[in-house]
Amino acid sequence: MGTLDKLQTFIILFAVGLGLLVGQADITENDADTFVVPFLFLMLYGLFLTIPLQQLKESFLNSKFLGSSTIINFIWTPILAWGLGAVFLSDYPALWIGFIMLMVTPCTDWYLAFTGIAKGNVSLSTSILPINLILQVVLLPVYLLLFAGTIETIPISTLIESIMIVLVIPFILAHLTRFLLRRRESILNNKVIPFFANAQIFFLALAIMAMFASQGSYLLENLEVIYILIIPILMFFVINYVIGRLVGRFLNFSYEDSVSLSMTIIARNSPVALAIAVTAFPDQPLISLALVIGPLIELPVLAVVSQVLLFTRKERRK
Repeated sequence: MGTLDKLQTFIILFAVGLGLLVGQADITENDADTFVVPFLFLMLYGLFLTIPLQQLKESFLNSKFLGSSTIINFIWTPILAWGLGAVFLSDYPALWIGFIMLMVTPCTDWYLAFTGIAKGNVSLSTSILPINLILQVVLLPVYLLLFAGTIETIPISTLIESIMIVLVIPFILAHLTRFLLRRRESILNNKVIPFFANAQIFFLALAIMAMFASQGSYLLENLEVIYILIIPILMFFVINYVIGRLVGRFLNFSYEDSVSLSMTIIARNSPVALAIAVTAFPDQPLISLALVIGPLIELPVLAVVSQVLLFTRKERRK
């Protein structure tokens, strides 16, 4: 696990604190929101750039793993997220929408590090990243219309515009970059991709800082949302952990493949969801706040899960 991966939680917390501090100045609070989307755009461009679509073929080689992870991530998980929201967040529609957006987007980056820590099958996990990325980009607006649409009316035009700005355009530009540099692979693989791979967390931190600077006074008055969200978020992780272990056992997965399944159905992709939230719901900062709080809880949970999985590995070997 690289240094930036280890420091990710602290970098995000620092960005939140600095944003709240900077936002105390009126001129900063009024103009900070104009920087949120550009920084998220750069972050997502870097994310798409680091995931080659050539891996799509590899993901279909293990049909049991692909099928089980896809069903859990894109059929079971949205239903679970809506259900937990209905139980715990029905009085807080904005948080409910943010919670759903967080939970329906499987992670495409840091869960690989925790898969490695737990001695899972990292190459298998890597192979399904393009599938997870493409499906969440395609299905996120569908989930929003199906689930969040029952909570609050969402203009389809606004949703389409948001998807185009923060997902489709950076996705196209990233793969256009790969195409243009296809004959200069040394530059692409040794300079361009490593730079954006390392810079992603900083672009995300800058976007979070700008968001909290623009909404600082409002968010400071609503800090109780942390206590409101922590129970459904933890329940989501616990339930999906149990589901992953049961499915892995039922399908006779090896320990390594079972770890990969557990991690891919637990870890979430808050940056993608956040990018949509700040553009589709600019006047509802609580939705974005839910997506910022999520990873602050998620990263410690992934660290604990990786250690629990290692413990089960030792028990299995006895």
